[in-house]
Amino acid sequence: MMQFIKNNKFLMISVVMLIVISIIDMNYTYRSLENTWNSIISMLIIVPPIFVMIGLFDVWVPRETVIALMGKESGIKGMALAFFLGAFSAGPTIAAFPLAMVMLKKGASYSNVLFFLMIWSSLKLPIVFFQITMLGFKFAMIINATMLVVFIISALFVEKLYSDEELQRFEEKAHTLS
Repeated sequence: MMQFIKNNKFLMISVVMLIVISIIDMNYTYRSLENTWNSIISMLIIVPPIFVMIGLFDVWVPRETVIALMGKESGIKGMALAFFLGAFSAGPTIAAFPLAMVMLKKGASYSNVLFFLMIWSSLKLPIVFFQITMLGFKFAMIINATMLVVFIISALFVEKLYSDEELQRFEEKAHTLS
């Protein structure tokens, strides 16, 4: 029993908090359970298609193709592909991490994978369109162009920070997790 509690600390803290909230005001308990249920339903709608897509990518796209298109020697072509994959993506950022892991496993360069994650999280087309409607075209383009330059520099810089052995360990970790 103690091992279960140690392994599920967040769950245990949540249950204790729910009990405390129930003592204070039962309406908060109902609302929190409703929010939890809605979150579970949302995740059940989003996550399975994403994992199917990742599984198909892992099976259908050969390692040699990923190395040629996004590997260390891919240069601007790899960055451009990472940009388009991230910008035209769908789903929450958390969905990008399993895909990034498969990309690393297949031989994509660390900088291209980082760039892909940055683009997915901040420069997806729906986000850009939202920025244009809320901030105006000119200001949104200034922000996005600045982010794009920072993302490119950051991805290249971060890859240079790691030694070849450390980058190899990242790829090995991706192999063990998938």
